[in-house]
Amino acid sequence: MTTDTAGARTGGRERPADAAPATGRRFRLGPSLRPGAGRQHHAGPVAYALLIGASLLSLFPLYWTMVAASTDNTRVSQTPPPFVPGPNLLKNLSAAWEDAAMGKALTNSFIVATTIALSTVLFATLAGFAFAKLRFKGRNILMMLVIGTMLVPPQLSVVPLFMMMTELGWGQKLPAVIFPTLVSAVGVFFMRQYLLEALPDELIEAGRVDGAHSLRIFWSIVLPVARPAMAVLFMITFVHAWNDFFWPFIVLDMTNPTIPVALTQLSAGYVRDQSLIMAGALLGTLPLLIMFVVFGKQIVGGIMQGAVKG
Repeated sequence: MTTDTAGARTGGRERPADAAPATGRRFRLGPSLRPGAGRQHHAGPVAYALLIGASLLSLFPLYWTMVAASTDNTRVSQTPPPFVPGPNLLKNLSAAWEDAAMGKALTNSFIVATTIALSTVLFATLAGFAFAKLRFKGRNILMMLVIGTMLVPPQLSVVPLFMMMTELGWGQKLPAVIFPTLVSAVGVFFMRQYLLEALPDELIEAGRVDGAHSLRIFWSIVLPVARPAMAVLFMITFVHAWNDFFWPFIVLDMTNPTIPVALTQLSAGYVRDQSLIMAGALLGTLPLLIMFVVFGKQIVGGIMQGAVKG
């Protein structure tokens, strides 16, 4: 007996009147109709406006440096200052290159920054792996000591460190800048925190079962997992070492400078030529910009990969 009221009653079961008739085939949603499938989030005009404004504010210091480097000192000092590039950019760049020995400074800065960045990434990853995944006596105490060194102001170690470099015969030489900063407590802490979340214990146990020792596990398992964090740490350390002024200014002189030390030569006169100083700053910034342009996609990809894995 079949009766149609608010719904349809068939075989003792009720079926809504607007329901699809039974056909023996299960109705399946297509890929485009599944919840969350292929969904794209589009930014609104407010988001675009905020992003454009933030980008312009971030690029303005670089643009102003180029404007100031392309004019003369009199024009830079005027009120209001110029906002359009002038005709003296190449002239000022050439003068800054010769007056501050920028060729020597660029070479020294590249050697110092690359060596410090590579050593920091290697040692910080090794120490971070040990503190994160290996079990040994005094691990927590040693980690607290490493973190405690971050609380000591670097100015307190200048005098004994300078005396040590002098005793080693490294005065006015690049090793005096490189060796005190071969590893940093910040890098060790950063890599430890990353490996705690990104490196499963099961991978290490599987390596132990296969007979791999700790260095083999580090090379074959830890390094591939830690690659995104290593790329970020390398960039941060490289930029910091490139821009470091305090310690290189103490142990180096104008015959063997890095970029920040060489720029002090441009402001050593009685009357500072601001356009010449800006030209030197632009020369010191260009290598960083080129590196970000060349490796920017790989760095961002590594950061995103690390975010997904975490």
